[in-house]
Amino acid sequence: MQKLSIVIPVYNEEQNLPELWGQIRAAVEPLGMPWDATFVDDGSRDGSVAVLRGLQVADPKHVRVVVLNRNYGQTAAISAGIDHSDGDIVVLMDSDLQNDPADIPNLLAELDKGYDVVSGWRKDRQDNALTRNLPSRWANWLISKVTGVELHDYGCTLKAYRREILDKVKLYGEMHRFIPVYAHAAGAKVGEIVVQHHARKHGKANYGLERIFKVILDLITVKFLMSYSKKPIYLFGGVGLILMAISVVVLLWLAIRRVAAGISVLGSPFFQISVMMFILGFLAILLGLIAELLIRTYYEAQGKPTYNVREVIQTK
Repeated sequence: MQKLSIVIPVYNEEQNLPELWGQIRAAVEPLGMPWDATFVDDGSRDGSVAVLRGLQVADPKHVRVVVLNRNYGQTAAISAGIDHSDGDIVVLMDSDLQNDPADIPNLLAELDKGYDVVSGWRKDRQDNALTRNLPSRWANWLISKVTGVELHDYGCTLKAYRREILDKVKLYGEMHRFIPVYAHAAGAKVGEIVVQHHARKHGKANYGLERIFKVILDLITVKFLMSYSKKPIYLFGGVGLILMAISVVVLLWLAIRRVAAGISVLGSPFFQISVMMFILGFLAILLGLIAELLIRTYYEAQGKPTYNVREVIQTK
């Protein structure tokens, strides 16, 4: 029988943890499957660690606590929880009581339909409409269009994953919201269901509008890694060829204008601009070639395959 591991990053959620633990038990115990919960304290400055220690002492079979030595951010906390858990299925959720543990059975049921990842969609989100919900809708639309993975709610932490998919995903920076994209790139089948969302009871949100700029920068990184990490020459070489082509067109125009109207080529600012564009284009192509060498060194030196195998079907 498969084991369920629930991973919960924690940051200053002292008041929410006891109620959250009660809700998790009520939701998971009726499933009749082995399970545990890994709480990862991400450098909390309140009494969260003390509460977590109490939960672990009260139920050592089901509670694991990982305490980080400082605040590393949600992505690092999620990575630590995944690394220290051992379930065949991993469910991620927030510790602020806005995610509802009662949705976990629904995620697992959807996972049983053949999905590798099931993402929660907070369709009726209980957050500030102007500062949280509206920017989130824009961000979700943009991420879906850029990555090709159509989800309504990338920011919802409540998601279920098969362990073999998470083992193929390495997280850095603040990339936790893009786990479904990385999983899809590794060959995962991604699904989505509507989940409940509650207004925050205690504490305050740890994110503000500044997250919009971080998401945009992270999206650029993800797009590069998904589309060009194995063939960087397509990006750098493509940009270089475009710059060089524009430069050549401008120089031809300047030459024709010189012959037809007698206007000096060297006296035009477009001459200097076109020369600089040609040089930049040439350098971009060289950078792409260097990146290609680095990619080959990366894969060959570590013996990494350039593919992932889902299964092998054969008759012995």
